[in-house]
Amino acid sequence: MPPKYVDNVYEPLSEDVEDLLGRFQQKDSIRFDDFSAIWRDMRFSDVFLGIFGVGEMREFCKVAMITAAKYFLPPYCFQVRVGGLYLMYAFYNTQLVTPPVHIRLALRDWDYVQKFLQDSMVSGHLDVVYIYRKLVSSKAFQYTAMPHSLNFRKPKRPKNQKLCSEMLARATAVNDLLSEDYLEEVTNIQNHYEKMKQDLEEHNTFHQTKEEDEEKPIYEEDSHSRASLLASIKKKSYGKPDDHGSKSRRHRQGAVHSSSSGPEQEHGGREVNPAKPLSLRARTWKALGKNTEKSELAPWLLSAPDQEGVPLRQKWQGRFKP
Repeated sequence: MPPKYVDNVYEPLSEDVEDLLGRFQQKDSIRFDDFSAIWRDMRFSDVFLGIFGVGEMREFCKVAMITAAKYFLPPYCFQVRVGGLYLMYAFYNTQLVTPPVHIRLALRDWDYVQKFLQDSMVSGHLDVVYIYRKLVSSKAFQYTAMPHSLNFRKPKRPKNQKLCSEMLARATAVNDLLSEDYLEEVTNIQNHYEKMKQDLEEHNTFHQTKEEDEEKPIYEEDSHSRASLLASIKKKSYGKPDDHGSKSRRHRQGAVHSSSSGPEQEHGGREVNPAKPLSLRARTWKALGKNTEKSELAPWLLSAPDQEGVPLRQKWQGRFKP
């Protein structure tokens, strides 16, 4: 490579490219027609004239492609990047070598390119998308791992390229709009906001404390009434039972005792069901006021004789012989 092409940079070419992009930036447009008008007015296609050697021409075209691709990538603003894309298209189609020199596109820059195309599609800049797709269809891009070709020359400190500050994306544009008076006004507003916020917090705290104080006696009265109600319930539960309760309890105990002790034996071992009603004989003796538990009379006799010691016999006793 000739000495004038140091680190793939040619100073006169860079100055002309910045002049071209500066004019395009002043147009405040991203249309390809406006760029083409500036390109023809500056007769920029003549940069490939005057070079007779094929090797030198190829090296110059390579430097031209690298210079145009530099403005197509960050940190330059969107309009300058559009101008860099149009410049790559113009250099690729006006170079005087065959086969044409390709535009190197490194893998690390692929995300920036896709984001650039997406923003162009969303904004409706169809000229940008069309020119990029024309380059892709012409196979103008050479997708590489590094932006520059690797060689085995003695390593040296790379030269820092000077960037045009007027074409950079204004990341600090907001700070440029903040004057001293504006900052002072913002500070006063912030202080006023903090004071109002503090007063509001104190107001809310005061009302919350007041509401708690008003609700506290009611809560204590409710607690006292609930405690008194529980005490009265416990007193009734553990106190002396009433007659009705005693009768009911005795009735239940008697029923349990009767069921557990078995049937009672009455009148010579005859089982008597407690739930069965009294017989006619039992009701008669009960009405006469006499005890039937120790009676020695026969069960068939319904009445007792007036004279004691007089034996009784059945009327049909003599009719049948044993």
